[in-house]
Amino acid sequence: MSDKVYMCIDLKSFYASVECVERNLDPLKARLVVADPDRTEATICLAVTPAMKKIGVKNRCRVYEIPPGIDYVTAVPRMAKYIEYSARIYSIYLKYLAPEDIHIYSIDEVFMDASEYLSYRGQTPVEFAKMIMQDVMDTVGITATCGIGSNLYLAKIAMDIIAKHSPDNIGILTEQTYRQRLWKHRPLTDFWRIGPATERRLERLGIQTMGEIAAANEDVLYKAFGIDAELMIDHAWGREPVSIADIKSYRPRSTSLSSGQVLSRGYEYDEGRVIVREMAENLGFEMFKQGYTTNRICMSLGYSFSSDKAFDRGSISLDNFTASVKTLSDCASELYDRIRDRAEPMHKVNISYNNLNTGTESQYNLFICPQEQEKEQRLQETVLEIREKHGKNGIFKCMSLLDGATMLERNQQIGGHRA
Repeated sequence: MSDKVYMCIDLKSFYASVECVERNLDPLKARLVVADPDRTEATICLAVTPAMKKIGVKNRCRVYEIPPGIDYVTAVPRMAKYIEYSARIYSIYLKYLAPEDIHIYSIDEVFMDASEYLSYRGQTPVEFAKMIMQDVMDTVGITATCGIGSNLYLAKIAMDIIAKHSPDNIGILTEQTYRQRLWKHRPLTDFWRIGPATERRLERLGIQTMGEIAAANEDVLYKAFGIDAELMIDHAWGREPVSIADIKSYRPRSTSLSSGQVLSRGYEYDEGRVIVREMAENLGFEMFKQGYTTNRICMSLGYSFSSDKAFDRGSISLDNFTASVKTLSDCASELYDRIRDRAEPMHKVNISYNNLNTGTESQYNLFICPQEQEKEQRLQETVLEIREKHGKNGIFKCMSLLDGATMLERNQQIGGHRA
């Protein structure tokens, strides 16, 4: 293995494991599904326990896909509880590594640079990993899996493909062992960053394995995938130059804020307009709270899978940078009117404010009264103070009481699920 030793630790069936621990059940043996019973049977299960997977229930399946006759526990999602557990587990990691050597990838997965800690402790990578994993088990009762690699990509693949099928829940890869063990591995979707659509495009080129990507004509790959081919080729060879230090020091050239939701049913034109105004206003207050202005709004509207078109997209540029919630919601509504297909029920919507600029004060122009701008800014500050004291639903517009409005419910959720 090279001088660098990276680890990728994942918490096994995290949401389901937390619910089992809270119920004094064995996370590896209990049959439990995390899903909201108040939603339709088409709702996606956030997690299922390993015992459910053993009898053929797939992770992230829909409730109606669970075979009838199976005796299992349904746990309502509790995102605040999962965040609490994640924070406790992160505090365990901090007992062994400094924050600058840990990259939080998701609520249940982290990358670690263990390179400088092994000689200090006189441990092998496996011994170091087992120590941390055992501490997590002893402290919170949740099983962890760990991938160890000579770069971040190999650590991730070792965890995703090898560790989950290893008796000690640990997998190890170097560039050489990666090529020996995984160049013929199928399906390609087991590899990080290769989804079903990418797999189909590769199959049309006659490519079905990582080894075949490594051996392919690079010009053909660049023609098919553009600049993404560079990363694909590096990963096919098991190479990854980016380090955790690089991730920590990265600063994007432009920033944005976005909000999206999947609707419980198909929304007609007027209903969808209410949703867009709610989202635009909420996102505007969040942007104002963080101290930014914007001059560009982007929007994506998704329709039913059975529709002739999958989505509509569009953007609108403002004349000046602004933090005015009213201006942003008016412009978002204008964009919605312009791109929305009125014949198709809307099932998804995403709004983003791009080109964020530091400073909450809107730029003045000849067509806007400065006194009115200052009055609106004071009003927005007051609204935020009320919401800070009484919660997000402490003050809201009457449109959120209309049929189909979702803001009041979403304000009580975390990540689109019950808090």
